Amino acid sequence: MPLLSVCMTTYNHERYIAQAIESVLCQQTTFAVEVVIGEDCSTDGTLQICREYENCYPDRVRIIASEHNVGMHENYRRTIEACRGKYIAMLDGDDWFSDTQKLQMQVELLEKCGAAMCYTRSERRSESDSTIYPQGALHTSFEDMLRLNTAENCTTVALRDKILEYYAEVNPQTKGWLTDDLPMWLWFAATQSIVAIDRVTAVHRVLSTSVSHSEQWQKQLDFCYSLDSIMLWFDEHYNDGHLRRFLSCRRQNRALWLLSYHGSVARYLKLWWSTCREHPHLIYNIASYGLFLKKIFWRMWQ
Repeated sequence: MPLLSVCMTTYNHERYIAQAIESVLCQQTTFAVEVVIGEDCSTDGTLQICREYENCYPDRVRIIASEHNVGMHENYRRTIEACRGKYIAMLDGDDWFSDTQKLQMQVELLEKCGAAMCYTRSERRSESDSTIYPQGALHTSFEDMLRLNTAENCTTVALRDKILEYYAEVNPQTKGWLTDDLPMWLWFAATQSIVAIDRVTAVHRVLSTSVSHSEQWQKQLDFCYSLDSIMLWFDEHYNDGHLRRFLSCRRQNRALWLLSYHGSVARYLKLWWSTCREHPHLIYNIASYGLFLKKIFWRMWQ
């Protein structure tokens, strides 16, 4: 039985999936590691590549698949539930582990200190650029994580039992959230002990077609609004709303900044008014008026 399972979800990652799987197989550990791949009916050659690895490494690679596409959220959850290890490491099919000691370091630390979750720094790499994330401190307190989540999904290792407890307690699939990892790590920060290692161990590939990095402004707006709404939900349910003013103001500013460049004036005013009705103090948010003037001048200039 593996001590650690790598939860790898994938859809149309034909160009990247082999590198992701190889980065797990290359991990140098004193314990058994399995790769559980949630393959969600890709339309390219992703499944075939995964099958080749499963045939070569039947004791280390398992595929979770179905006859129809189940969607990102269900694929994520069913893959987690199929993991057998005490610990689960997260890795999307287009990311990879860059440090062969990653899993050994994290499990050793978790076993020693008794924390429920561990993460590290990551490298965010696009076709033209590369940056280290986070640039600043690695946060482990709940309020710090609400202000800035510094846990990149591909760097995390957590107790399987606690991940299942998160699903049972929060029931995220009913919330309409557009991401699975942020609420999970916020829950860990709110209810468990988490630790961080100041070392880059994984690469997050930044793709223009991904949910979190779409070049389409409407998708970008929806995703960023969802992230800030998640943080507001956790602040309300696990922090007595102590950061409500800060988080609601940030959500409004981020959304209106995008709308200052895109969409109609009516769309801008509709979002401004809906956020002010939800959080009346936002009527005094000076930045929202400045962004409105920017939008007017931007339209005139165009």
